[in-house]
Amino acid sequence: MIILIPAYEPDHQLTALVRNLQEADLTIVVVDDGSGPDYQQTFDDAARLGCHVLSYAVNGGKGHALKSGFAFIAERFPGQDVVCADSDGQHAVADILAVADRVRQVPASMVLGCRNFTGDVPARSKFGNTVTRALFRLATGQRVADTQTGLRGYRADMLPWLLSVRGRRYEYELNLLLEAKQAGYGVESVEIATVYLDHNSGSHFRPVADSLRIYAPLLKFLGSSLSAFVVDMVMFLVLNALTDSLLVAVVGARLLSASVNFLVNRRLVFEHGKDTPLRAAATGYASLVAVLLAANYAAMAALISLAVPDVPAKLVTEVTLLGISYAVQQRFLFARKARSDASETARSQTHIPALVPAQFQHSMPGKSGDQSPKRFRSN
Repeated sequence: MIILIPAYEPDHQLTALVRNLQEADLTIVVVDDGSGPDYQQTFDDAARLGCHVLSYAVNGGKGHALKSGFAFIAERFPGQDVVCADSDGQHAVADILAVADRVRQVPASMVLGCRNFTGDVPARSKFGNTVTRALFRLATGQRVADTQTGLRGYRADMLPWLLSVRGRRYEYELNLLLEAKQAGYGVESVEIATVYLDHNSGSHFRPVADSLRIYAPLLKFLGSSLSAFVVDMVMFLVLNALTDSLLVAVVGARLLSASVNFLVNRRLVFEHGKDTPLRAAATGYASLVAVLLAANYAAMAALISLAVPDVPAKLVTEVTLLGISYAVQQRFLFARKARSDASETARSQTHIPALVPAQFQHSMPGKSGDQSPKRFRSN
């Protein structure tokens, strides 16, 4: 079992975590995500304690650091499972070991160390996780108690997939959750303690910039849906006024707005949208539109029969069906190729060389105290 710790400008908590993990006789890999010379002593201390310390000069983000660590582990420790933990002291050793034990027990699943967010939790952390948890359920239909946890465990055979998922910063970990089901992996959870030291002052999470990165796939979908909704609403009002027929207004407006929505979603919203052949995607989308159209008409007819005005009835119906539309498109229509296809390509690579910068350094642990850095080179 390998413990992978990505670190950017860490404090003494990193050294304390490494010391505590030493007693469990685990191999530890620490990635210095471009922290700079002011933090070199901390990483030198980790190397002296027996860690493999990987360093590069420019900060690349948490996703980049994790993938660099996965690439190193795939090459140097093939066949070893991995548990990722944060460097800021928020993960107790007992919880790290609990996740490691669960990884050994469950096949084809990532294991999350999930906090229950009780006690003295910073408001932004509680709010952020609540929002992300709700959006994740909307996107996947899955309940995950802690979508933002950095304590995660992976089986060794998942490393090629971990390296293939997009994302360089905090959005990477959410992307893993969003793409896990399409890749054929389950999501298991282990309850862990909720620890925030000094109100999470050691976190480098940027509330605005990093939140936008994390929520980008959902925000793009909502923007696309809003545009289609505006087209649909305008055409509905126009056709309803011209024909005085609810059926003609609903069907005509939906056909036009659905065409716009399909083109935008396939090309701009879903990363793997263009991987699906146009004919297959159009056929699937048409089937989805037909089902949603029938549901739309039935719901509106029911609301109008209850004396709900046209516009409020339309708003209620569209909001209700929005989540269903996103979930179906994300999970089925524009999903990543099945794991059997993707993994065949991934197995031909032990790692992705582009992840490892030319100046990437690997400090080897040793007993003699000689910690001169050696290059980690991709082949």
